[in-house]
Amino acid sequence: MTSFDPILSLHDVSSKLRKITVNVPADALEAAIRVTGKGITPTIVEGLHEIERRAKRSALRALRGKVRFELDLGETRR
Repeated sequence: MTSFDPILSLHDVSSKLRKITVNVPADALEAAIRVTGKGITPTIVEGLHEIERRAKRSALRALRGKVRFELDLGETRR
């Protein structure tokens, strides 16, 4: 690859890319592009990653109070 490809820079080279066609509200897409400061594809990819991060955070929050965790700060600082 001789030139910079913004799509490949968002993904591991070994990841599989899919070309899709979606209908999205124009105002929502334009607002998202303004927020990210990126083009359409990088903005959509960033949104998909955010959905994945939210799901992971929710799963971690569901564990709150269910996992016993003890930490001795004095011992860890030695």
